[in-house]
Amino acid sequence: MLLVRQSLLQRWSCIGFSSATYTLIYKKSCRNVLLKHHCWKCPAVHSSIAFRKNRVRMSKGRGTGTSRQWKRSLEAISKFSRPHTVRGTLLAAISGCLRAILEGGFFVSKSLLFRALLGVIALILGNIFIVGINQIYDIDVDKVNKPFLPLAAREMELSLAWLVVVISGICGVAITRVCFSRLIFYLYISGLSFGALYSLPPFRLRRWPWMAAITISFVRGFLLNFGVYHATKAALGLRFQWNPIIVFTACFMTIYACVIALAKDLPDVQGDKQYRVETFAAKMGVEKVVKMVTMLLLSNYIFAIVVGLVAPYGTFSRKTMLLTHSCLALLWIRESKRLQPNNKQSLIAFYRSIWNLFYAEYCILPFL
Repeated sequence: MLLVRQSLLQRWSCIGFSSATYTLIYKKSCRNVLLKHHCWKCPAVHSSIAFRKNRVRMSKGRGTGTSRQWKRSLEAISKFSRPHTVRGTLLAAISGCLRAILEGGFFVSKSLLFRALLGVIALILGNIFIVGINQIYDIDVDKVNKPFLPLAAREMELSLAWLVVVISGICGVAITRVCFSRLIFYLYISGLSFGALYSLPPFRLRRWPWMAAITISFVRGFLLNFGVYHATKAALGLRFQWNPIIVFTACFMTIYACVIALAKDLPDVQGDKQYRVETFAAKMGVEKVVKMVTMLLLSNYIFAIVVGLVAPYGTFSRKTMLLTHSCLALLWIRESKRLQPNNKQSLIAFYRSIWNLFYAEYCILPFL
């Protein structure tokens, strides 16, 4: 080793390096060889690099965890809002607005569209308020009947559920108070009140089957359709007047809402009996309630066909009235024949078909 060092010193001296320079270069070369071949790392440098890498990794992990948590919360809130009921409310709002606009023959301005959008938002918020309170006070029953709901499945904290309900109620009331007439505001408040009393103790209107059916029929059948139509007329600057179409819509959809109120408990008999919740299905039996629901909705379609036949010419679009409701009646007969009363999945599909026909009716109403 010493001979190598001396030979190198002689060569580098010829080049012009001093002995001090050579010594410095030699020491650095030896250090690099040690680092390369023995993988030695300076503790201070290594620890600082590792800290920086770990900090980046932790920040990435924290960001990913936060985004996943937000995504799960949004999915839980979406399930909490019961999308099938939101769709019904949305279609009711669009249908009522279109009906009023087509009758008035007015050009839709940007201000009217903005006001209509606020009205739709208020209705959806009211819907979330009502179904949210129902889930909060029915957690134990839903663990048996609807274990997929976010509170029953523990996908959502109770505090978040209350936050969503309170914000929905306050914002919905504020929108209707600021943007609409006093009558619409009172109708909105009464709808929220009845919807809340349906589930809130000590009232719990759902304890009595007839009160539960009347509450749902009144809120989703009459208040919703009358309120949307009246609000649109007021926004257009037109005086509200009862006419055959709005009377038919209010009657037909009120009966339909009663059908929904009767059918909604068909798949939930097991949990309702376990927690002593009195419903028509739990008291009378599934088969009797199925027959009642089938006949009531079929009678509703027959009522629509008869009205289309006997109404004076020009009151309705007779071809649309007869053809559409005849087709829907046939579809309903087919769905009722497919039902297996002892099969829960079949009952769920049966209840889903009622909602699908409900959506179809709202698509038809503006063009009657």
